[in-house]
Amino acid sequence: MAESAQYEELVRQFSAFGAVKREMNRIMPADCPSGSAAVLTLLGGHGDMRMSRLAELLSVDMSVTSRHVAHLAERGWIERSPDPADKRSRILRLTPAGQTRLDEMFRLTTRLLAERLSDWSDEEVGSLTQLMARLRDSFGDPRTVPRQAPPALEKTPRTPAST
Repeated sequence: MAESAQYEELVRQFSAFGAVKREMNRIMPADCPSGSAAVLTLLGGHGDMRMSRLAELLSVDMSVTSRHVAHLAERGWIERSPDPADKRSRILRLTPAGQTRLDEMFRLTTRLLAERLSDWSDEEVGSLTQLMARLRDSFGDPRTVPRQAPPALEKTPRTPAST
């Protein structure tokens, strides 16, 4: 088991990680805030689902989930249809326009990561990915088992990030 000082440094690193998330959010389309992007990502990875399941995966209250869903439905990126098993519930699904928006966001974030990590080896990027997945598993993140893989992403040449 790691020493206390290592966990303290890990806490500092988590606190500083906000800068990475903020930069990733800055490149997102203005009409798709981070909560809406999370909904699109979950529907893209897990498929159609009830709002209650979405709230569980987002780890937020139903009222917050409802606001995100309304925002996305207004833009035509998701649709809500009656659940055949329970007409009081709704099934959420991505529309073709929502899939297009999701694909665009994946391209933007993939490009940013490729630029910022251009001086990392493939092994280092792979290790980071494995360790982040393991960390999420350690916290019991229900999002760690997607129904399907994200869309194939084109390879970005490994060139130094422009300044």
